[in-house]
Amino acid sequence: HVLATLNAAVPRQKLRRLPSHSRAKLAIRTEDFQVHRYAEHSPTCLIFAIDASGSAALHRLAEAKGAVELLLQQSYARRDSVCVIAFRGTQVQTLLPPSRSLVRAKKALANLPGGGGTPLATALQQVYLQAQPLQRNGVTPLLVVLSDGRANVTLAGLGGREQAHQESLKWAQSCARLGAAALWIDTGLQANGIALPIAQAMHAHYLHMPRMESHKLASAIQTLNQPFAAHANSHVA
Repeated sequence: HVLATLNAAVPRQKLRRLPSHSRAKLAIRTEDFQVHRYAEHSPTCLIFAIDASGSAALHRLAEAKGAVELLLQQSYARRDSVCVIAFRGTQVQTLLPPSRSLVRAKKALANLPGGGGTPLATALQQVYLQAQPLQRNGVTPLLVVLSDGRANVTLAGLGGREQAHQESLKWAQSCARLGAAALWIDTGLQANGIALPIAQAMHAHYLHMPRMESHKLASAIQTLNQPFAAHANSHVA
């Protein structure tokens, strides 16, 4: 950075002597040099896995929709994207493949039904399958799960709480091996310790939020995103 280098050198000129044969006007030393350091912004994709099962699904989905819309508005300038996965009954649906379109996100979330069982292991498997190719393409995935952790549907689509829980732990560990930042929002009325071990296996930040509010949820996710935010250019020696 030429201007910053000159600004560093000028105040020191009285302490320096140029050789008699030199035609230079300034004595510039190594310690004067200033350089631009650019922080490259790697695009990120926020992968939402939303638990649409159970009696509280409608309220949970309404708040999740609001948070997704807020985050899309905030991330548009950074060219970040959002992927939305919903799970209920025996099915896991990728409602929104990675996209920056607020219109597509609204349409995808508009008519999502709620209720039924909780195929959590299959949802975490889908999170992993979405995140892995993104990483290969230079996109940083951020993983967010909204669930109380009460898995009761196995990978085979059958009932069985214990097996479903163990399978969820296994896929949570697979997600952890991605090395991606992750956040687990426990949507249960009480922090009963069911979701916590799965969140820990995923190496996810754990947050109990039984009364979800769009702005609080968006704020928590923005905090998760901070380490990947682009920094302003700086002048360093």
